[in-house]
Amino acid sequence: MGGDSTLSGVVGDAATLVSGGDPVSYWFDVCEDDGSGLCGIDFSDFDPSALPSLDHTDEEGLLGEIDRILDSINGDQLPSSLMPLSPPVEPASNVPVAAELVVQQCLSVENSCGGDGAKDRREVVKLEDKDGSAWNGGRKYNSTKEKVCDRRDERGANRRDRYRESSAWRRPRRPDEAGDWRRRDGEWGRKRERDGGGEWRERDSRGGYWERDKSGKVIFRVGSWESGANREAKKTKLDNAEQVRRSPEKRPQEKREKPTEEQARQYQLDVLEQAKMRNTIAFLETGAGKTLIAVMLIQSVCTEMLKENRKILAVFLVPKVPLVYQQAEVIRERTGYKVGHYCGETGQDFWDARRWQREFESKQVLVMTAQILLNILRHSILKMESINLLILDECHHAVKKHPYSLVMSEFYHTTSKDNRPAVFGMTASPVNLKGVSSQEDCAIKIRNLETKLDSIVCTVKDRRELEKHVPMPLEIVVQYDKAAVLWSLHEKIKQMEVEVEQTAHSSSRKSKWQFMGARDAGSKDELRLVYGVSERTESDGAANLIQKLRAINYALGELGQWCAYKVAVSFLTVLQNDERANYQLDVKFQESYLKKVVALLQCQLSEGAANGNGVKDADMHLSDAQKADEIEEGELPNSHAVSGGEHVDVIIGAAVADGKVTPKVQALIKILLKYQHTEDFHAIIFVERVVAALVLPKVFAELPSLSFIKCASLIGHNNNQEMRTSQMQDTIAQFRDGRITLLVATSVAEEGLDIRQCNVVIRFDLAKTVLAYIQSRGRARKPGSDYILMIERGNLSHETFLRNARNSEETLRKEAIERTDLSHLKDIQRLSSADTLSGSVYQVQSTGAIVSLNSAVGLVHFYCSQLPSDRYSILRPEFIIQRHERPGGLTEYSCKLQLPCNAPFQQLEGPLCCSIRIAQQAVCLAACKKLHEMGAFTDMLLPDKGSGEEGEKAEQVDEGDPLPGTARHREFYPEGVATILRGEWILSGKEGCNNSEDELYMYAVKCDDIGTTKDPFLTQVSNFAILFGSELDAEVLSMMMDLFVARTMITKASLVFQGTIKFVETQLAALKSFHVRLMSIVLDVDVDPSTTPWDPAKAYLFVPLIAEKYHNPLEGIDWCLVEKIVETNSWNNPLQRARPDVYLGTNERTLGGDRREYGFGKLRHGMAFGHKVHPTYGIRGAIAQFDVVKASGLLPSRDSIEPTDVYHSKEKLQLADSCIDVQDLVGRIVTAAHSGKRFYVDSVRYEMNAENSFPRKEGYLGPLEYSSYADYYRQKYGVDLRHKKQPLIRGRGVSYCKNLLSPRFEHSEVENEENLDKTYYVYLPPELCLIHPLPGALVRGAQRLPSIMRRIESMLLAVQLKDMIRYPVPAMRILEALTAASCQETFCYERAELLGDAYLKWVVSIFLFLKYPQKHEGQLTRMRQQMVSNMVLYQYALNKGLQSYIQADRFAPSRWAAPGVLPVFDEDSKETEYSIFDEECPATETEPQKDFYADDCIENMREDGEVESDSSCYRVLSSKTLADVVEALIGVYYVEGGENAANHLMRWIGIQVDLDPKDFPCPKPYNIPESIMRSVDFEAIEGALNVKFKDRGLLVEAITHASRPSSGVSCYQRLEFVGDAVLDHLITKHLFFTYTNLPPGRLTDLRAAAVNNENFARVAVKHKLHAYLRHGSSALEAQIRDFVKDIQDELSKEGFNYFGLGDCKAPKVLGDIVESIAGAIFLDNERDAFIVWKVFQPLLHPMVTPETLPMHPVRELQERCQQQAEGLEYKATRTGNIATVEVFIDGVQIGIAQNPQKKMAQKLAARNALVVLKEKEENAMTKDMDNGEKKNGVQIFTRQTLNDICLRRQWPMPQYHCVNEGGPAHAKRFVYAVRVNTSDRGWTDECIGEPMPSVKKAKDSAATLLLELLNRCYPDNR
Repeated sequence: MGGDSTLSGVVGDAATLVSGGDPVSYWFDVCEDDGSGLCGIDFSDFDPSALPSLDHTDEEGLLGEIDRILDSINGDQLPSSLMPLSPPVEPASNVPVAAELVVQQCLSVENSCGGDGAKDRREVVKLEDKDGSAWNGGRKYNSTKEKVCDRRDERGANRRDRYRESSAWRRPRRPDEAGDWRRRDGEWGRKRERDGGGEWRERDSRGGYWERDKSGKVIFRVGSWESGANREAKKTKLDNAEQVRRSPEKRPQEKREKPTEEQARQYQLDVLEQAKMRNTIAFLETGAGKTLIAVMLIQSVCTEMLKENRKILAVFLVPKVPLVYQQAEVIRERTGYKVGHYCGETGQDFWDARRWQREFESKQVLVMTAQILLNILRHSILKMESINLLILDECHHAVKKHPYSLVMSEFYHTTSKDNRPAVFGMTASPVNLKGVSSQEDCAIKIRNLETKLDSIVCTVKDRRELEKHVPMPLEIVVQYDKAAVLWSLHEKIKQMEVEVEQTAHSSSRKSKWQFMGARDAGSKDELRLVYGVSERTESDGAANLIQKLRAINYALGELGQWCAYKVAVSFLTVLQNDERANYQLDVKFQESYLKKVVALLQCQLSEGAANGNGVKDADMHLSDAQKADEIEEGELPNSHAVSGGEHVDVIIGAAVADGKVTPKVQALIKILLKYQHTEDFHAIIFVERVVAALVLPKVFAELPSLSFIKCASLIGHNNNQEMRTSQMQDTIAQFRDGRITLLVATSVAEEGLDIRQCNVVIRFDLAKTVLAYIQSRGRARKPGSDYILMIERGNLSHETFLRNARNSEETLRKEAIERTDLSHLKDIQRLSSADTLSGSVYQVQSTGAIVSLNSAVGLVHFYCSQLPSDRYSILRPEFIIQRHERPGGLTEYSCKLQLPCNAPFQQLEGPLCCSIRIAQQAVCLAACKKLHEMGAFTDMLLPDKGSGEEGEKAEQVDEGDPLPGTARHREFYPEGVATILRGEWILSGKEGCNNSEDELYMYAVKCDDIGTTKDPFLTQVSNFAILFGSELDAEVLSMMMDLFVARTMITKASLVFQGTIKFVETQLAALKSFHVRLMSIVLDVDVDPSTTPWDPAKAYLFVPLIAEKYHNPLEGIDWCLVEKIVETNSWNNPLQRARPDVYLGTNERTLGGDRREYGFGKLRHGMAFGHKVHPTYGIRGAIAQFDVVKASGLLPSRDSIEPTDVYHSKEKLQLADSCIDVQDLVGRIVTAAHSGKRFYVDSVRYEMNAENSFPRKEGYLGPLEYSSYADYYRQKYGVDLRHKKQPLIRGRGVSYCKNLLSPRFEHSEVENEENLDKTYYVYLPPELCLIHPLPGALVRGAQRLPSIMRRIESMLLAVQLKDMIRYPVPAMRILEALTAASCQETFCYERAELLGDAYLKWVVSIFLFLKYPQKHEGQLTRMRQQMVSNMVLYQYALNKGLQSYIQADRFAPSRWAAPGVLPVFDEDSKETEYSIFDEECPATETEPQKDFYADDCIENMREDGEVESDSSCYRVLSSKTLADVVEALIGVYYVEGGENAANHLMRWIGIQVDLDPKDFPCPKPYNIPESIMRSVDFEAIEGALNVKFKDRGLLVEAITHASRPSSGVSCYQRLEFVGDAVLDHLITKHLFFTYTNLPPGRLTDLRAAAVNNENFARVAVKHKLHAYLRHGSSALEAQIRDFVKDIQDELSKEGFNYFGLGDCKAPKVLGDIVESIAGAIFLDNERDAFIVWKVFQPLLHPMVTPETLPMHPVRELQERCQQQAEGLEYKATRTGNIATVEVFIDGVQIGIAQNPQKKMAQKLAARNALVVLKEKEENAMTKDMDNGEKKNGVQIFTRQTLNDICLRRQWPMPQYHCVNEGGPAHAKRFVYAVRVNTSDRGWTDECIGEPMPSVKKAKDSAATLLLELLNRCYPDNR
């Protein structure tokens, strides 16, 4: 079964090519490079000796570059099914073979046959050779021996041929042909449109729609609509499905590969039992299931611990990164436990103790590389006693200085025996050496491992069961000829190596001893802590290049010239594509040499024989004396084969003869060809070097005869691991599922990795150790597999190794079972006891963290890598070794350590030691101790990054939760009320409260109107006063409030003190009732004066004033009005109170009430789906149909009123419940009985009555809905009017109470008179109206009170806060600092916040700089961040209770609580501040007016020009707002009271920065060597700056870059830290006070343009400061030179100043020295910022102004697109070192630009796009002017035109619906469809518009298409 399925899979794969479709993309997924980074490679095979200091080769080095080549090899080589198909090569006996195959029969014949069943299924092809031996499917065996069953299937080839013949006619339609069909459909549809006007019903049978194709033609498509992208994706998916259908290989295999639950075998259970009892090393073959034993052991230990109610912590150690992921996954799947996985690439090196602690608490099993465990043990983050079970995978590594060994010796053996974890080791060979010389030698080596791991080796005694489960492969030895040496080429490359090395030495400043570097000092694994160095010089490039040259030389010798050429070309290509190529010298240096090598090796590989003499047969036989069955195990037979000169193979004979390919490679190709027809062929070729793994797949790709192979490389990794790991996993996954059939692998595939069982394993290079031999053989796990060893003919070392390996394996097994007695060896050194910790360690007592000689070097490197640096500085320790000769021939060494110039100390001498390595370790150990004492290391012995509290706090927040201090972190806070408003007097009248004698303060509200209005109602308002229990602060009375009452009028409101009053209790009770009645109507909250709760926290009352002048405040109150309103019976009628719907039990939400209660989305949704619409839908106060009102008895019975057609009197009108004089009615408020809505009465219209015809809607052309007003009321409300002849009342809706504090009206540029005074009127029959008890003027005046009181309440809070802070600052300024921009008022805190932010940063920077002279800039920056970060400021604000004082929301009267009238919060409540007018009775068209209809009133309920508000329901503050307010308060205090005031506020808030000069003595003058002082031109620098330095040492430091060798001078980083803050503060202050009226956003832009590195860099160049920079980087030199040249070009343009937005990017260093010089001047002048400004103001001239401020093109384009509702998208690609950015607007490419830097490319592309858009706009304007009014054509009013056609033809309105909505948030796209139901032809087809960025545009696009179709069918439409 398996065979057949796989065969047909091969056929299916071939189908991909011949089908003519695109090859399925996954063939190219082998190792894709997404260009996002480089992959590192374990390049340990290169001999590093004699190389210049390679300890710093980072991920950009050779490792990374070779790794990128991997992608090109695995990516550009076509898989076999895509190769040109050549006829299969017959595996006939006449194929000449250069290599000889010698069979070693390691297994019985039955075992290798796979049983009888296998024989039935297989055909064995027998080809007799002339010597009587037979070829069995291409492999030769001795004919006298029983044949080994072979698994070759000839049917595979036959089927392939059959398929090839038949595939031509099975080819599916190509995509372009499919397009032709589609186009033909379209043409056909259009033709019928033209001929018959288009019969839509006919097409309905097919189903389809109309849309535009790419050329803009309208075409018809069959089926339902899909977006273009979906259509393509679907097509691809169908193609893929077709291939999978034809290729049954995939599905069965997927099922096969699914891991089934493995049953434990007996031998595994035996080992497990021993492991439970004692520490054990499981010695079992690869594939024997050691991991399963480990998993069962974890489960067993966990179960035991659960019984004791303890949590397990098991640590599973692996030697290589890929195994971390693999083993973690296995344990997760099998146990379900919480498993963590950790390796260097996941960033754990930077975790702190808290982060680790959370891992230990939350996980049960930790899978990690040994180095990670070693690190956390050394830093005392984890203690050995906390671990319960320690598992070591591939534990044979525990030797010498391997992390396994160090974990055991440093921590396990030093832990008391009772506290040690259980240990379980796993290995395929306990000895990892070339072999064992004797049984005793073997015993010693095993005993050493056991001692190290404190364990006993355990193996399987009875091998028969093991062999049942782990089949052994057939071992075959293949010999090949020695390659001819290409001396001349080798010598030339060697010569280049020498040259390069000399260059390196001459350009380097290091001595010979320094070159030995850390590479020799500590183990390589320890130095993986060094995280890469960026800038490289020629010497660094040389080290890299020498490795490359050696790799090429190796390829030349081992693989041949052609392979070496391929390697060289790959190296060169990667180098040229490196984006650093432009400015890194080492890249240029390497490129020049590699070009020479490529030219030297250039050649082509061609197939064909070497000579024309025909094909000779090669001799391949064994002499009779040495037949296979007579050969003893371990012996190598003599072999005979053709000599080197006779390579006449038809495949690559010519190449071998020329030396382009070696005989070894030829032999490999031969071996592979033997498996050409093998079913389910899966093979691994093991090579020693990465180069071979990379280049061999290229060789196979060039040979058509090997087209049956799909090959990829699999290599280890060293740097940039993340990409490497994912690539490895990907490659292995493809190998498992058969997309790759051959892996060329380095040692990475030998151990541990879970790779599919293979049937062929080839050792191209012999293994180096017995272990590698055993492990690689274990990869051939399938029954009947082959293990092929390639050895060089006559190479004794190869033969010896093979013999040794076989013997050693047997010896090891025997020893593990029988155990040799070693008691006589006790005294001999060879038997090592466990290493105890070397005496030389440094331990921190408080934590137990430890650094030893072993780890000190790595720790010092790690420390240096964490120092602040840029890409030009190489921050690493340097070692100078000195040799000391002692009498008696003894040599000792000492080491001097040089740290980078920004470390707390630069030099340290180490003690005398016996070796270089120990000398280096000793000085590093001393350095670690000193760094810890100086505070550079924490107590965990990790580099101190500044105080770590903030990071820890941040990490405590659950993932996904917004961090405190950010805008997304929001919390609820109660609204603050000023304590002065508190008053118990408000409770008077309640039991126990007799406060009638309290004195109250009366303040009149004075309003002055500025501007004019034609609306009389706005000026007809009553006067009010407010009663308070306490006297208000004078600042409150001096405050003027702007109330935005109308578009053309602002009212200035203020409070005027009227005097104090004492009320009697009855008076106070009446005033309270009046206040409640008035505010309940104004705020629309139904409360009763007798029951409403009063809160003494907010005690004040609104009282009406008389219009006349008064002397006594008590007389000023309008008592008559109070009495009238309080005592009227009208309040008994719920229709007259607020919210009558609640009383009637017909809550608006159940009927579909207004937007506030219902929520706009739900409302729209309800309408869309045909719910019955309530007649008063969406109107505030709407209650129910008229019969509900009637039934409630709220109106007198209308049935008793006789219907009358006569109207009697002009003076009186019959209302719903009374008769009234007409003159009393005008100006009053009436309530409409049928709807509950209220109206101001404007006038009585005698010329109109209920029998007048009802007007149409504006623009409506259809039939009349209602014949008259009476008809309208009957149909819509069920009301029969009784007085039809009565004149109608003209009224205006009573609007909601509005927020008058924020400017509500848009300032449109063209404001015509008509728009300014647009008034909305309605007409009402008097008999449906009730007179409301409140006069109109009173309500209008009262509607201003909430806004006035909101401002007074805010101001009182500001006064209260001012009193708390105790520093005299105007309260109005404090209110400004407390008001957020989201309030949309006329002031906010943003300007002050900008200033406060800069001041705070400045003060804190100086404080930290002076307090911590030892800390470097990175630590200072982090410490500053922790003192001024939003998170910290937010905490300060909370501690001081600022949340109660802040005004953060736009004022919403409906949510405002007046005393006695509390707001009602409904779910979904959303404030809408709209004027609501009754729409039922539209006016005639004589007045300026607008009519409303039930359908559209929902959308149009806003006053014309009023900006829509958006305020949430509750007081929610973001924590960023709190932090911003702290900065704004600092800013306000700084402006009002200078530094003293600002510092006072900072101390009050809790920011402790005491800048008392006495506390910080000025730093001592710098002690700088005389030689350096002489080298600096002080006169010139001071001349350029126009300042004299007192301490010139500061200036030297300010111009010294970190790349300069340290010689007692620190680099400028600390000064830059101070200077940055000083300049930021000075420039911000200058801009703030210069541009006082600039809006905050513009001020922020101005500051960003002035304070940025690009701008400072241009200042440096302009004043030639760059010329004095002291640095040691040639790359930096080159970049500065280029930048200076670009700047000169920039400045030559007239009037040019881009303020940091120029076209060339500055080296950051130039901006930094401007800041560091500012810092130096500041410190040199006793911290006087004024002197810095005096020096820098002329330097910075001309400074940016609002007029010269450029907007960043990216931002400008974004804002423009947002305004135009256009979709903006950027697409970035990188080719080599050039980034290309394209700009798309609405899917159309508008701009494009290229630049080495992606950000710069984006900026240039945006600028280009803006130029194009501006040109288009200018052209369009010109066209419009030429065409006059043409603009009002189809394009603009498409939907309106379509609606008009439907009205004229009396069709229903068009139906639109959204067919697609997608894309990212910033580039949303909508696609709409439209169709119309025509009366004569039924429904039209759907017309689908183009994707558009807004719904309106999408509907327009669809409508345009439908109009085109209708115009064809109905030409008269035109």
